[in-house]
Amino acid sequence: MKRFKKVYIEITNVCNLRCSFCPETKRSPEFMTFETFQRILEQIKPYTDYVYFHVKGEPLLHPRLAEFLDLCETYGLKANITTNGTLIQEAADKLLMKPALRQINFSLHCSDVSDSACGRNDYLSRIFSFIHRSVKTSPTIISLRLWNLRQPGAETGQARQNPEILSQIEAAFGLERAIDAHIDSARGIKLADKVFLSQDAEFEWPSLEKKHREEYIEALFSQCFCYGMKSQIAVLVDGTVVPCCLDGEGVIDLGNINATPFSEIIISDRAKNIHEGFSKKEAFEPLCRTCTYRHRFS
Repeated sequence: MKRFKKVYIEITNVCNLRCSFCPETKRSPEFMTFETFQRILEQIKPYTDYVYFHVKGEPLLHPRLAEFLDLCETYGLKANITTNGTLIQEAADKLLMKPALRQINFSLHCSDVSDSACGRNDYLSRIFSFIHRSVKTSPTIISLRLWNLRQPGAETGQARQNPEILSQIEAAFGLERAIDAHIDSARGIKLADKVFLSQDAEFEWPSLEKKHREEYIEALFSQCFCYGMKSQIAVLVDGTVVPCCLDGEGVIDLGNINATPFSEIIISDRAKNIHEGFSKKEAFEPLCRTCTYRHRFS
């Protein structure tokens, strides 16, 4: 097996929404060049079979998305895309029938959609229309994500829209039984052939600004495990390599793939310390100690 199950590639850090759960990046807005994307694929090919267009930004905004998917096919890599879905009609022809496209994840918890010009009902109907078309014409897996759940009694304002969203999902896929809101990241609900619903808890993006908060202090003395540097790694839009897709600001800068070969970056002292730390259930990097997403691996 190749070392990394997932290599995240941020093909752009530009997004068309401003959702409350996703902090805006402080980095300059950028779209990855074709040359940089090709350089990344050349260097990561010996280490993975799967790339994920995801960190910050909305990948469907990228004008060369179709070419990127074709390049993935050339290198024998399967591509997975995480999108807010607002541009799915415009991007449909770039996605359908692309042999490299393995899966599309639609983040239905995008909180800005209700206030946008299209409205949530129209937004969902366009996604459902694409899904029905995709199921008939391609082998692509579709995952609808509602990752905004909290424990009972701690429901967020946006999560209160979930019953309406679930009702529309039930109608769109002709389900005979109602879908219960539940937190279960290990299993998805099958809605139709190649179509699944994933519900999970809301999480906060890690940030060094939280390092004096109570949970950070507690994390110093608690076990910590993550798949960063073990089975996943990420490359930001400018070529900066970071351990995982939640380092949206490039805080844990392991090196830049445009200046240092990927093969050298992943064996650097800092990279090895991160890997060995998680093997001992310890967080080597201060940023990792502020991450609540790691609790999903406990």
